[in-house]
Amino acid sequence: MLEISIDETQLPTARIDLSGSLDTSTAADLEQFFASSVSEDVKVLVMSMEALTFISSEGLRVLAKIRKTMRNHGGATYFVNLSRQVQKVFEIVRAAPLNEIFTSTTELDAYLADMQRKVAEE
Repeated sequence: MLEISIDETQLPTARIDLSGSLDTSTAADLEQFFASSVSEDVKVLVMSMEALTFISSEGLRVLAKIRKTMRNHGGATYFVNLSRQVQKVFEIVRAAPLNEIFTSTTELDAYLADMQRKVAEE
């Protein structure tokens, strides 16, 4: 079972929280949720996986598709609060570049602030 919630109260940033198992039987749920629930106003998608207990190759495929969709629309996807087991899967298969994986939302915020500071200094 996979539970999905979204917070779009700080557009252009949205946060999706995943809880449970992202596998063959639930991957289509996330894919459909993303397609129907994430507005085009979202430019930064934060995927929180603290309560995600399992991820399969089908789950990884959906996450890759979401990343690609966001990039194609000029946005970015970041993964935060990965559970230990999901972190291990990401490391093994290199599911996302290291600059898209953060241990917490605080760490992501610090990274984004630094990137904006660098752009402002150019």
